[in-house]
Parts: sequence; structure tokens; C-alpha cells
Amino acid sequence: MAQKKEHVQTHYLPTESYLATRAAALHFPAKQFADMINDQNSVYGMVIDMPINPVTLSTLVVYINGAANVYFNNGGSYTGASQRYQTVVQAGRLLVANAPRILGECSQTTSFPLPTSQPHHLYLLTKKGIFEKEVLPSAIKEESEDMQAIYFLYQQVMRELRSAQLKDQAMSQK
Repeated sequence: MAQKKEHVQTHYLPTESYLATRAAALHFPAKQFADMINDQNSVYGMVIDMPINPVTLSTLVVYINGAANVYFNNGGSYTGASQRYQTVVQAGRLLVANAPRILGECSQTTSFPLPTSQPHHLYLLTKKGIFEKEVLPSAIKEESEDMQAIYFLYQQVMRELRSAQLKDQAMSQK
């Protein structure tokens, strides 16, 4: 019988700028994407809190237009890549377009605490409200096929952002 791994408790020390940016992302108005949203259940954005280690938390923010940025609790960020790299836009659009697949697995929420252990916190932004789901990466195979697909897609967005960041760094060294 496999032993269940205990969640590592964490306590992230967020900067004021990180908290403000995360709050703004969670409450970004749907009207900005009015021409891209079909109905009340259309997902127009995702905010995904992903613990990296016991002191570092990353938050991926992706919108229906393909804009994708990542923020860190220590105040660091990587933004603007979708203005320079079409691969980031494509990955972001694909993620948000598929997000409604897991809407039925989420619960509506008005509370957005920072994670205190390993699960990723996914927030889906709709006109109807914000929906949340927790996902433990080490147990992703136990999730629905739709959730596994969303997990893969947001990991792809992260890979594209990392690739763009490396390209930006290489360009700045020339």
C-alpha cells in the first residue's frame, strides 16, 4: 500500500506589488474582451497560483487574447512576451479556449487566499463570476482527462514564457 505524501506547509512572503498585481488580475473586467466572449460561462482569463518551493510562489495570468504573464511573490515578474512572441499568444489562447472543459469541476468563489501547500490553485474568470479548482501536480493522473489537458496546456504556456525569456536574455547580451 502506497503511503500518502504529506503536503509541505508553506508560508509565502508576498510583496505589496505582487499582491496588488494578483488582485488586479483576478478582477480584470470582462468588458475588455467583450468581442471575444460569447456568454456568461465563457472563460476570458485564468489566474493560476503555482508553488515552486516552500518560499517561492508563481502566479500565471493568461487572458482570452493570448496575453500571458508570470509574477512571483518576491516581486519578480516576466511580462510583455505576448507582444513579441506569437508562440506565447498561441499557447495562451489555446489554454483559455479549453478552460470551459473544467468549469463543471470548479466551484464559484469570492475568496482568493494564497496557497499554503503544494496544490496549484486555478481561477477561471467568467462574466458569471470566478471559479476555483485545486490541483495537486503529483496526483494529476487521478484527475479527469479534461483537467489533465488543462494542466498540460498551462505547463505549455509556462514553457513558452521561459523560451521567450531566454530569447530576450540572449538578445540583450548582443
